[in-house]
Parts: sequence; structure tokens; C-alpha cells
Amino acid sequence: MTSQQKDIVIVGGGHNGLVCAAYLARAGRSVLVVEAAAEIGGAARTRELAPGARVSSGAHLLHAMPDDLINDLNLTAHGLKLSSVRLNTVSLNNTGSSIVFADNTVSGAEVTAKDKAAFARFDKDMNRFAKALRPVFDKLAPDVSIETWGQRLELLGLGWTLRKLGRYHMREFLRVIGINFYDLLDEYFDNAQLKAAIAMDALLGSEWGARSMGSVLTYLYRLAGYQRNGGMGLALPEGGMGALSHALAKAAEAAGAEIRTGARVKRILIDDDRATGVELENGERIAAGCVVSNADPKQTFLKLVNPDHLDTGFIRRIRNLRSKGKAAKLHLVLSGAPAFKGVEAANLGSRMLIAPTMDEIELAFNPCKYKRYPTASVMEIIIASAHDSSLVSSGQHVLSAVVQYLPYDDTPEEDANRTAFLETVLDQLEQYAPGIRAQVMAAELLTPRDIERQFGISGGHWHHVELAFETFLFNRPVPALARHCSPISGLYVCGAGCHPGGNVTGIAGRNAAQQVLRGGH
Repeated sequence: MTSQQKDIVIVGGGHNGLVCAAYLARAGRSVLVVEAAAEIGGAARTRELAPGARVSSGAHLLHAMPDDLINDLNLTAHGLKLSSVRLNTVSLNNTGSSIVFADNTVSGAEVTAKDKAAFARFDKDMNRFAKALRPVFDKLAPDVSIETWGQRLELLGLGWTLRKLGRYHMREFLRVIGINFYDLLDEYFDNAQLKAAIAMDALLGSEWGARSMGSVLTYLYRLAGYQRNGGMGLALPEGGMGALSHALAKAAEAAGAEIRTGARVKRILIDDDRATGVELENGERIAAGCVVSNADPKQTFLKLVNPDHLDTGFIRRIRNLRSKGKAAKLHLVLSGAPAFKGVEAANLGSRMLIAPTMDEIELAFNPCKYKRYPTASVMEIIIASAHDSSLVSSGQHVLSAVVQYLPYDDTPEEDANRTAFLETVLDQLEQYAPGIRAQVMAAELLTPRDIERQFGISGGHWHHVELAFETFLFNRPVPALARHCSPISGLYVCGAGCHPGGNVTGIAGRNAAQQVLRGGH
């Protein structure tokens, strides 16, 4: 039976869905968010891993959300507090020779004056290119149909942002955007550990290595995030990433939106080729003037929408999207503060990287191409409890790490492989923080397949769809969805698979709301 009538139903209460709901409700629309899980937030959620110890279960850093979005939705008034901002990054070495990145500078005993000067030049060059791309990342993808003067002006504006770089820098941008990060970093630096640490920012969450084409693009995408965040740099929300999601939910509810958890959508209702609402798994139907899906493209168009309403070419492109993640998530509850080589106790709250050289990054990457596990991984490590004691009981700490690269393992040996690889990771951590194994009170490793199950993301890819040239800008994730509309009238998309891409930004949600309000064109 039909229980409600809403202007808009949003499928999925991840951060983009909540942002979309807040903007639509503020515009006077009646909005309902239906979330399958018992708690909102999607992959930006905080949960208890062991009694008295909580972790950010998916995303663990806030670094790319626009400050104007945070201010516009008044998230501080709705409970968002940051336990730390502008975190330093420390590249670890098992010999104790660390490299520290702080406020656009780099230091370390083995970093030469030449490499320090090269880093200043590299940082300036890359930020110049990211600044040119940032308007593209922050707004709706340009419309390439070129049927109206407005569409022509959009494309001219895109060209002008690059032309403003000047002749030399525009040519340099066009040269480097197509090469791989490995070769680009070799042009600037000598220090192998320094190069690997920089490369990690291009590769985290992706399904490729430093020698892969497109890795420069993903680095610029990350830099654009730093530029838009109002100077907070790498930040930690107090209470974990779930605190951000709860602030977004409160902003949406304050504007008049309704949020229902434990409400899994079985299918999106379509009548006369128009989305007219959703049907929940319990049989309840909710009628709506339009539907916005925060689910990934494969979930939306291969499961929630009857394929009879879509042409075969579109279905084929959705089915072939690259969406199998290669990043795992490690969580540890520790009985005390770990002692990492080369890291003073006061710097325990820094972001720490394990990536000795770019060749070792490639050695970690290569096995997953053949669905094998690496013998040693590269990692981004955060000990959020060093800044936020509310996450743990007295004296304890929680460690979260993004572990690259793991295959999407759907074999019968999945459980055994996960258990064995967790031991491999703990052995590797022991090399960098002697004694950490004895401190482990609870441990969890979420493989890409686990991420798929826990957060409902097809393939377990945190961008929903790989951020690559063929799925970028007006091709993201496919041309028919690039501006948040879909081939079905009244059905919109707002998840990480949309332009501009993943990470906790809220941009896709905001842009989708704008499209709904303008009628989708």
C-alpha cells in the first residue's frame, strides 16, 4: 500500500544523500530519506569495535568538503566539532628515518636541500593546475550537447580556466595530465621515500599504481579538495566521521526533511517512463514527484530499476563500469600508545604513511591485478584517539588504516585469506612500531568484499566508480548520468559515482539538489 506522498524521496542516507536532502528541504520541498542501515552515514559512520572503543568505520579523514557548504548548512551549530585540523603527514621508515610534511614544507634527515627546493616548486606547480581544475570539480559537469548559447558558454568557460594558466603552464598541464605519477615525480625528486609519500595521495582508494595512466589526475583531484576546505587541511571530526553525518542529518531535519533508517528500498517505482516513488522491502510504497538515488550506479540501475525501462547500450555501460575496490580498511584497538620508529610521542596524532619507495608501491599493486594478495602493503594510518579521547576508554587507542592493495575476493577461501592477510599486516606494522602486536586488544580487516557488504557499495570501491579519464567530468560515470539526471524522467543520482567523484565532499549531493530544483537540464 502507499503510505506517504512526498515531493522527493532520496534512496540512501550517506553524506551526499543527506546534503541533497538538506538543500532540497531548504528550498521548500517535502523530502524523505530512506536508509537501509540502522544508522545514517553510509561509509562516513562511527561504530563500536570493542567495548568502549569506537572507530570511523569507512572514511576516517575530512579534507575535501567545501567550507562554504559547511557554513551554508551551519554544521557547527548542528554539532560538528573538529578535534584536530591541519594534521601533519609523516612518512615512516623501518629504520626510523621519517619525513614530515607540514604546511607545504617537507623535512627529514635524509631530505636534501635540493629536494626541499624541488618540493616547493612541485607544490606550486601542482596547486596551480588543481586551482585551474577546481571550478570543474566543484560545479555541475559541463553539458557537451552544445545546443544552446548557455551550453557553449559553459564549455568556453572550461577552456578559459585552462587558458588563464598562461602558454607555458597550459602546455605543461596538457603534458603532465596524461602521464603517470611515477615518471612525473622522477622529474622533480631524488629521494625515493619522498616520492613514494607524495604518490600515496594520488593512489589512496584507487585501483591502480604509480605507473598507471591517470594517477596525475587523481592527485590534482585531491589537491582541489584541500583548496576548497577553508584551510582545515586534514581534519578529524570529534566523535569520528559519524559525527559529521549526524550534523548533516540534523541540518536536513532542521530544514524539514524526514529521515527513516532500517528502510531498505526494494525497487524504484516507474510509471509511464517516470519515477514515481519507491517500494520498500516490507512492501510499503512511498509515492514521490521524483526520486534521487545516493546508491552507486550499479545498485541503482541494475538492481533498483527494472531494466525494461532502460536501453541495452546504457545497461551495458553501467555493467562494465570499473567498480571493484582495491583498498581495505584496518581497525585496531590498542591497550596503549604505539611507538612508531622516528615518530615522537607528541606527533602520534599525525597521518602516517607506510610506503618506502614507488617500486614497493608497484610491488604491492601488481598481485591484486591477478586476484592475489600482496606480501607487503602500503598504508595510510590514523590514530584518531590521540586527538579525541571520547573514542576510547582511559589509556587505550584506536588505529585506523587504509591498506592498499587487496583484490576483490569472492572465492570460497575469502575468510581464510582475510585472516592470513591480517597477520601479514600486523607483522608489517611490527616492523615500524615494535611491540604493537602485543598491544592489540581487537582487530578487524575489511576487504573490498566486506566493504561491499557492510556499506552496500557494489565492488567495495569508495569512489563507487574508479576516477579515471573514461569516467571523468562529462563521462562520469557515463555520459547519460554526468549531470545527475538519468534516462528515466524524475530519477536523479547523487552518490560518489557521480561527478566529481568520491571522498567526503558533499558536492555531488549539492549539485544534484540544484538539478532537481531546476528540473534537470
